[in-house]
Amino acid sequence: MNHWTLLDTATIPGTDGALCLHQCENDFTIDIQDGGQLMNTWEHSSEDALAKLTCTRVANRPQPRVLIGGLGMGFTLAAALRHLGDDAEVVVGELVPEVVKWNRGPLGEHAGRPLDDKRATVRVGDVAKVLRAERKAFDAILLDVDNGPEAMTRQKNNWLYSFDGLSESYTALRPGGILAIWSAGPDRVFTQRLKKAGFSVRQARVLSDGKQGSLHMIWLATRED
Repeated sequence: MNHWTLLDTATIPGTDGALCLHQCENDFTIDIQDGGQLMNTWEHSSEDALAKLTCTRVANRPQPRVLIGGLGMGFTLAAALRHLGDDAEVVVGELVPEVVKWNRGPLGEHAGRPLDDKRATVRVGDVAKVLRAERKAFDAILLDVDNGPEAMTRQKNNWLYSFDGLSESYTALRPGGILAIWSAGPDRVFTQRLKKAGFSVRQARVLSDGKQGSLHMIWLATRED
């Protein structure tokens, strides 16, 4: 029987909830305290796809600038860096300081320690603040926050996926920029909301573990002007 050890807990700012880091041999999970599993170190194909589908489309732009909402276990960041050149900049907004600490510590090896890459910068705090502060600043925005449009860990995360939040993302993108959003599942209403915010939209369905696992959704929304 596998024995999982609790390594650390972290309060989710603005809530009564917490994240829990567990380890079993060389595997790790981040779970919601008294809730379900958010992510693990053996299933990250859909996070890799989120970065690949987006960053390959902007990599040839001069000095591309990418914003990632949510560090997670670092797999989205690592994949973004793999598909971008040496002149790129990737900014990561992470709400929970301990998640950054975990990625600099025991989790780092699994994603290849992307935080050590000189192209990567972490801003500890709500990614919504970055969106509100930046105007036509990013070639791509990747949102891997919470569980997608239907928040599990923090109700304030719903703002990112509201019409107002999507409008802020639109404004933060450069012309032709891409807003890519990971979700645990499809949401027809959300697709229409993206279009209402001014984006042209296409969708991709990817498996969480390459050729198997859960089927996840990625929206690729482009600012056309």
